[in-house]
Amino acid sequence: MKRRSVQVRLTLWYTLLMAGMAGLLLVFLLVISGAVSRQTAMDQLETTLRENLSQVSLGDDGSLQLGEDFSFYQNGVYTLVYSQSQALLAGQVPVSFTASEPFQNGQTRPVDGEGGQYYVLDFWVPQGWESGLWVRGILEAPENPQTVTNLVFIAVVTLPAFILLAALGGYGIVHRAFRPLEEITATAAAINEAADLSARVAVPPGDHEFSRLADTFNQMFGRLEGSFEAEQQFTADASHELRTPVAVIKSACEYAEKYGETPQEQQETLAMIHRQADRMTQLIQQLLSITRLEQGTEPAQREALDLAALVTGVCADQPYPKDRLTCQVQPGVWVRGDRGLLARLLQNLIDNGFAYGKPQGHVWVTLGTEGDQAVLQVRDDGIGIPQDQQEKIWQRFYQVDPARREGGGAGLGLSMVKKIAQLHGGRITLDSTPGQGSTFTLSLPLEKELFAP
Repeated sequence: MKRRSVQVRLTLWYTLLMAGMAGLLLVFLLVISGAVSRQTAMDQLETTLRENLSQVSLGDDGSLQLGEDFSFYQNGVYTLVYSQSQALLAGQVPVSFTASEPFQNGQTRPVDGEGGQYYVLDFWVPQGWESGLWVRGILEAPENPQTVTNLVFIAVVTLPAFILLAALGGYGIVHRAFRPLEEITATAAAINEAADLSARVAVPPGDHEFSRLADTFNQMFGRLEGSFEAEQQFTADASHELRTPVAVIKSACEYAEKYGETPQEQQETLAMIHRQADRMTQLIQQLLSITRLEQGTEPAQREALDLAALVTGVCADQPYPKDRLTCQVQPGVWVRGDRGLLARLLQNLIDNGFAYGKPQGHVWVTLGTEGDQAVLQVRDDGIGIPQDQQEKIWQRFYQVDPARREGGGAGLGLSMVKKIAQLHGGRITLDSTPGQGSTFTLSLPLEKELFAP
């Protein structure tokens, strides 16, 4: 059994609600119509009877006197005059009114007779101190069949059309309201079928549930697209860079299996395999780190820190000769950042300086301030970088002179440096002259609220 869509179910509920409201309105009109009809009849009875009261009196001899404007039957009202002893003096009781109803002065009440229901109203007309007359008005209660018939006829004619219009209008409203949801569903289906993570949902105007839902889906699609691209980039980078060490290890293993090796040759082969495995491990760790930084899965734990103490500590921990690494630091330079990421940035710049430096070359690390910026510089006296290659060095795996990286570097260090600088709201620049060396400059906002202890 096919399940109804949400739009159809909402339309059905809306139509049933409108039909129920129309039915309640019809019942209300019938009730109101009956009440109005009854009240109108009572008002008519009282008005007619009061008009006749002024035309009734007793003569000096005690006889009944009726004025010229007195009417025994007017507007469906029977007017009767009774003596003080409740004997009928004038008027004719309706044939079908057989009820024996006691007199009650000024009170209109319904009375059931054999021919139906009547409204009865009595007035006492005093004549002197001890005598008087009773004037009674009798009006047949209207059954109001014509009004009921008209209402039922109108309901029979208009209610189906009203329900049909309510169903069509309700479906139109629901369909229009659900259009953004349909677009979201279609976009998600397109992404699922075509793997098109660049698709986005059109955000409807206004600030309502569907616009917020569409915006949330777009943010989710953006994150999925970024994650997918990062996965593709990681896969491409890893497959490209791991090809060489894997090939070396495979060749070494095939040679060892094919030719008998001396223990010394076996040790050399194992050492080579170990070096290639270390290179692969380092590469994978670097790829994972830079991918996590780009995706925000390894967010920067930013805190107020003494950059001068950090730079001094990193320089002191370096394995390079002290006479080739010079560190000049201005004390009390405070910034807000991640201690581990900034230490990695400086380490990468120092490693890069020595890797591309001349034999027995030098690296100079300086830290100071310029205005509201902390300025960290790493300068070397190496080969330098040509102007046409200076923008390319920030790309993954790009190396100005790969032959100089005997340690197995993969060309990820400067790409990671740039990403760390961006995460800290900083800026990294390069000033390089071929044959003279390069200077990398990092600018970071100072932490103005803190001062050096």
